[in-house]
Amino acid sequence: MENEADEALMLRYAAGDIAAFDTLYVRHELGVWRYLLRGVRVQAVADDLLQDVWFAVARSAASYEVKARFKTWLFTMAHHRLVDHFRTAKNHVSLDGDPEDDDGDGRLADTLAADSGFGPVRQLQSREQAAALIAAIERLPAQQREAFLLQAEAGMSVEEIAGATGVTFETAKSRLRYARSSLKQWLEEFA
Repeated sequence: MENEADEALMLRYAAGDIAAFDTLYVRHELGVWRYLLRGVRVQAVADDLLQDVWFAVARSAASYEVKARFKTWLFTMAHHRLVDHFRTAKNHVSLDGDPEDDDGDGRLADTLAADSGFGPVRQLQSREQAAALIAAIERLPAQQREAFLLQAEAGMSVEEIAGATGVTFETAKSRLRYARSSLKQWLEEFA
């Protein structure tokens, strides 16, 4: 089952094979969670949204048809869940979270910094670079940030991003181009 295509696994799950769902979950949980976390910037909210996405996968199993890659379908569902969340959310949290609400979840920068094994100075540099990247991503306009994260976190193609976000191919391509250009400029300033 480990080498089986995602689409085949989803069809098996729709036919009642729970192990197929488990395999899909293990394959894609982290990528979807990271995409959601980058979108909402609060670990507890990302955890809740992740659960919602996988419940939606389970609910949609009976009507699932292979029209695109499973991963595209999955991240489209995650995208829609983010949109729903922002429509209903009243407060937005900064990348560092609310300092008065420190529940031990840590900062978003901590999820990017590599465990270099080179000692405290190198680890500090890695954290600083991760924080700079997050700050640069945060500065992007929402639509550019979303397109960038769908490609960076989900590995989606421009065509898949266009389909997931409901825009034309050229619009998705432009959003990615502008996002990369802005990120490059901001990160060069940081360096």
